Amino acid sequence: MLDVEDAPTATCDRVCQAVAGCEELGLNKQVALQVFALWMVSPLLELQLKPSHKPYRIRQMWRSLIEKYSHASYNRQRRDEPKLILQRNVFFPQHLEEKIKLLLYEEARHNILEGRYPCEVIHYVMLGGIQARIELGPYDAHAHTIHYFREEQAKYLPAHVRKSATWTWLPISSKHSAEVKLLEQFRRIPSAATNRKLMKKAAFFEGQVEQPVRGLTSLMTHQDIPVLVAINSKCLYIIDDLQCVILLGLRLEEFSWEFARPSREEDPNCLPCLFLQFMVVENGARVSKILQVFSRQASLMDTLITIFVGQLKSTATDETDKPIEIHVNNENGSHSSLILGTTPPTTLPSLGNKLNRLTLATFDENGHCIGQMGSWSLSY
Repeated sequence: MLDVEDAPTATCDRVCQAVAGCEELGLNKQVALQVFALWMVSPLLELQLKPSHKPYRIRQMWRSLIEKYSHASYNRQRRDEPKLILQRNVFFPQHLEEKIKLLLYEEARHNILEGRYPCEVIHYVMLGGIQARIELGPYDAHAHTIHYFREEQAKYLPAHVRKSATWTWLPISSKHSAEVKLLEQFRRIPSAATNRKLMKKAAFFEGQVEQPVRGLTSLMTHQDIPVLVAINSKCLYIIDDLQCVILLGLRLEEFSWEFARPSREEDPNCLPCLFLQFMVVENGARVSKILQVFSRQASLMDTLITIFVGQLKSTATDETDKPIEIHVNNENGSHSSLILGTTPPTTLPSLGNKLNRLTLATFDENGHCIGQMGSWSLSY
């Protein structure tokens, strides 16, 4: 049990200092205060607290916060109980964290290939498949053959697991040979594996998007899809919260955004929203798509994106002395100045998407609306 003096007036900074200095945890205090932050977390809302915030005061305000930002029913809001949690600081520079993890990973990889970490053969093959996926990217039937893995297996498996070097010249592989098992493991790793790596250190927000209408039955049972919006210092993801599927993944350089207040603020069912605009190639032509994400937490998403985009611009300016092309055009910089159909980003999405499961508006390069679905049909 950690005791903090005068808890009702204690700031997050004081609490973090106390936790980081706890001998039982054995943390490096200086590093811990940079990597971790205090969060107030419940099933309905997750908030990273500022150093000056007072957790006791935030807890007292919790009911009003979830009324403002949560989509849950009144009864569920009444039952909601938040916890004060120490977890990673969403603003901790990701490149510093990645450098540390990369060094540890390379050491572990070396020890695996040298056989210093005893494992079952099946585990060696699994780790080898993961390493191959990291180095080679998605499976390519023409390039990633049994012959390829027979020749290159030393990169992925320790000597006692792979095929004897004295027999590698034989173009024969049994179904139980190391290279065949390695190829099978490599093929099983989904394309979304790279996305999961990029999704680390994200803050998550609840929202909903329109479900495309397909046929009369779909029209009669039409409901919005509950989604999670994951945002970190590099990317934004839209995740189907029911099926745990990534619907859209965008780097910060690949989209423009706009926060919009509800058109009828007195109507509790009329939600704020976040517009996301991004480029795709469709039927050989470059067009821009716009997705509307409805959420009571849209203003929080807007604030976080703005902070990360500002950091990205600052980093790019420091490194090249030229500002990076990011779409923040308004005077106060509070959010992007996305004008529907007229200011699309210039780069194409590189993290994959399932656009057929989203309701989108489509604009050509001249800003003319050439396709609309769902409620977009009422606007154009």
